[in-house]
Amino acid sequence: MSETAELIIDGKKYELPVIEGSEGEKAVNISKLRGASGVVTIDPGFKNTGSTTSAITFLDGEKGILRYRGYSIEELAENASFLEVAYLLINGELPKKSELDHFEFKINKHNNLHEEIKEILNGFPSTAHPMGTLASIVTSLTAFYPESLDPNLNPEETDKMIYRLMGKLPTIAAWSYRNSKGKPYIYPSDNGYCENFLQMMFGHPNKDYNVDPVVADALNKLLILHADHEQNCSTSTVRVVGSSHASLYSSVSAGISALWGPLHGGANQAVIEMLEAIKEDGGDTKKYLAKAKDKSDPFRLMGFGHRVYKNFDPRAKIIKVACDNVLEKLGVNDPVLEIAKGLEEEALKDSYFQDRNLYPNVDFYSGIIYRALGLKTDLFTVMFALGRLPGWIAQWKEMRANGEPIGRPRQIYTGETLRSFVPMEKR
Repeated sequence: MSETAELIIDGKKYELPVIEGSEGEKAVNISKLRGASGVVTIDPGFKNTGSTTSAITFLDGEKGILRYRGYSIEELAENASFLEVAYLLINGELPKKSELDHFEFKINKHNNLHEEIKEILNGFPSTAHPMGTLASIVTSLTAFYPESLDPNLNPEETDKMIYRLMGKLPTIAAWSYRNSKGKPYIYPSDNGYCENFLQMMFGHPNKDYNVDPVVADALNKLLILHADHEQNCSTSTVRVVGSSHASLYSSVSAGISALWGPLHGGANQAVIEMLEAIKEDGGDTKKYLAKAKDKSDPFRLMGFGHRVYKNFDPRAKIIKVACDNVLEKLGVNDPVLEIAKGLEEEALKDSYFQDRNLYPNVDFYSGIIYRALGLKTDLFTVMFALGRLPGWIAQWKEMRANGEPIGRPRQIYTGETLRSFVPMEKR
């Protein structure tokens, strides 16, 4: 007999089915509660509400577990390329060599932008935030490829949209960055996903650019670690927008806008801004660790602990090694990064942080890497979006394949009850 939960409202009992996921997670299915009882549930921020079932990503915050399609993040980051992981998320299985070669070929085929998109980019001032530019250009793809607006695209046309987006987003991101710097655009090549992106970001039109393999490896790992993270704000946004049968381009653009919010994608930017503030105040890391432990002090130590991971962020252990390698290889002499290393060393051996499991998270180390590469902080979230793209695509594709209904949350109204209209002269 299947398990049920019992809910009593106004003395009447309602039996609700309990469903169980493949990793033992349980949920009470309330989808028919309102129809049976007239009652809805309230869960601000959806902190305890499962909006869907999904076979893409498993996350256990208490145990520090993150898996894509059943594969641990540790094994994927150590052994796979970003495009292998993208294929895994989007298609459900790791690719054979021929499948990966075909996937990469199709993406490279679509990595250039229509010349008219360059004109749109040139219309943005150099002060434009790269995330706003990114979201705008992505949604403009519906104008260049109007067939994407058809909600009944066949699988071949859907795949073409996916190849286009995977191929073009690095170009859009790099060109948005170079536009903000007033630099000429570098056209994409077929030199590998990470290598091509770094070349478009930092290359010169009149000379060869040699990609540092240590930097390329660190970027590969960062993109893998950010590729998906269950039903977070931007991912659930992509699914809700897509549930209206909006195109993949429009849905991903909405996800980019959600990621732009500082409470979601701006964490690594906040880390660098905090470190710069500490530097301006003299660089005393012990002073700021004490402030972080003082409950009456509003200062927050950014990049430590995590909203979901209650023990440790499994991604942080992986990227810390890449971060150390990048700093050593580039030999960057930056007082802000020295403060970061000092905070990390002192916090890791401080019992206050140990007892509360406040360890450096992936945002702490990714912010340091991007700073070492010379990126402006407003580009950090663009890098996040670049990594998250295959997860958004996979979630959109799964939602459409499952035939999920349009997202439409309920509410409890707390405003004025019925009242009569008051003429202007009597107000």
